[in-house]
Amino acid sequence: MGSDAELLRSIAAGDATALRLLYERHSGGLFGYLHRLAGDRMVAEEILQDTMLAVWQSAGSFEGRARVTTWLFGIARRQAHNRLRLRAGPAPTETTDRPDASTGPEELAIAAAGGTPVAAAIDRLPGHHRDVIALVFVAGLPLADVADVLGIPVGTVKSRLFHARAAVAAALAAQEVPE
Repeated sequence: MGSDAELLRSIAAGDATALRLLYERHSGGLFGYLHRLAGDRMVAEEILQDTMLAVWQSAGSFEGRARVTTWLFGIARRQAHNRLRLRAGPAPTETTDRPDASTGPEELAIAAAGGTPVAAAIDRLPGHHRDVIALVFVAGLPLADVADVLGIPVGTVKSRLFHARAAVAAALAAQEVPE
């Protein structure tokens, strides 16, 4: 199968099988992240397809300065923001999400939180805090990769994560919901 970087080189050369393999490796994490951003399963699927089309078109521009995973999430984030900026109105929340089998307890909790006080508290966070929450807990990226995707220092990621967790905890405490 090859490494992700080898797959990108093959995609740049026009190998559709390599794109399929890259999709199979990363679609679960990308979809979870996009679903958290979009709040709608169908929109997240559309953005994921837009992301893979952008990967197909720009694989040759990958310079290897970041990990492939970081590069993919950066593309997904840009595609999501482009799509969501055009959409009018609030995104509905759907509770039928199937978390990726490789997720841990925190990711499962957030994925299962649709329509709960936790999801409502997360949805009320500023966008920059929601981005960090989604990349860390839904996509499962390490803090250094989150920093690369967002183009901010790791310290800022840590700070945003701390403040996001505190805000969610405060919102839950105000509602007397167990954390």
